[in-house]
Amino acid sequence: MARFRLTTLSALLALSVATAHAATPRPEVDAAARALQQKVVDWRRDFHAHPELGNRETRTAQKIAAHLKSLGLKPRTGIATTGVVAIIEGGQPGPRLALRADMDALPVTERTGLPFASTVKTTFNGEQVGVMHACGHDAHISILMGVAESLVKMKDQLPGQVMLIFQPAEEGPPDGEEGGAEVMLAQGLFKDFKPDAIFGLHVFSSVPAGKVAVRGGPLMAAADRFDITVKGRQTHGSAPWAGIDPIAASAELISSAQHIVSRRTNIAQLPAVVSFGSVRGGVRFNIIPDQVRLVGTIRTFDEGVRQQIFKDLKNVSEHVAAAHGATVEAKVPDIAGTPVTINDAALTARMWPSLQAALGPDNVYEPPLQLGAEDFSYFGQQVPAMFFFVGSTGAGLDPATAPSNHSPEYLVDESALDVGLRAMLQVSLDFLHGEGAG
Repeated sequence: MARFRLTTLSALLALSVATAHAATPRPEVDAAARALQQKVVDWRRDFHAHPELGNRETRTAQKIAAHLKSLGLKPRTGIATTGVVAIIEGGQPGPRLALRADMDALPVTERTGLPFASTVKTTFNGEQVGVMHACGHDAHISILMGVAESLVKMKDQLPGQVMLIFQPAEEGPPDGEEGGAEVMLAQGLFKDFKPDAIFGLHVFSSVPAGKVAVRGGPLMAAADRFDITVKGRQTHGSAPWAGIDPIAASAELISSAQHIVSRRTNIAQLPAVVSFGSVRGGVRFNIIPDQVRLVGTIRTFDEGVRQQIFKDLKNVSEHVAAAHGATVEAKVPDIAGTPVTINDAALTARMWPSLQAALGPDNVYEPPLQLGAEDFSYFGQQVPAMFFFVGSTGAGLDPATAPSNHSPEYLVDESALDVGLRAMLQVSLDFLHGEGAG
């Protein structure tokens, strides 16, 4: 991946937006949003009450497929385990467009107090856990189902074709399985239908309800996982000199690893993060164990920085362990990570006025870079892509302190469903009708 200069991209986006078409609100978007408002809310509440983890979205997929069949479409099911795909054939010649929604929930026990809160429990990584749509994918599914219904009703006048992608396992498949966008593509999703562009959205707690945030170029970080095992020699806690203490070595390793970003990585242009999320070792207060396992994540926006952090973390692990007389098994990264989510700058500039037309000029803005990750990025490696955030934190709440995505208290203000539907439908229709094309 080439290195990105954010100031250049921002300037390009600003210039493109300034010279782009002044899109106008589409009356058919308003009519569709009004007609479908309660339907979309009902769908979302149903999906929220019945969440399913990645590669297990069987009920969700059945509901989606049944809806698409009721519209006269012919959905394909079972793609990447539980994915659902359908194509709307417009009655007029035009471009090909893909729209994507993710379907999976998280192993989180809900604490929202909603009347339709999830009570689902399942086994995850050998533990009994609650299951919750704590990231808002229930909203994404419902919005795309509404967009599908709207587009089908106007298909005779619709230019081109639209692929509807309902994707499983965006949050990652269970250990030992494959899943998500990468697998859908590997199974030939774009083999016979290569779209000219793809759009996706995500409800987001840090964006106020009623607003949409989008930027050209890099938007969300690459995400990689590391797995480091520090191996010592077990001994009694009263005689640490009789063994090799992997806990002491791990503590120094964690501390030293913080210098990789703070002292060895140039973050003047693009941020980076190295975080430890799990430290496991030992079972008793007076026994020094024989090993400690450290698991964490690396977030980057630049491939050169990404590779250098891999190298530095492995180097720190090996040398700190050796200084303590321990050995280390460092898998950095231990599995294939998620690439940077990059919005095509020209496409984003072209569709910016469409978002403004749907929601009002003051309700569309450019957000800062997000260190969260999205496997929508795989679609963006294949075709021009635009991914945008839909505000989900309602009036009276501060988006900076409201429960975030992945929190057991995460709340989607239901106005986000209407905003998401209007935004996605407007950009889809404008793209298909060639609005803003150079």
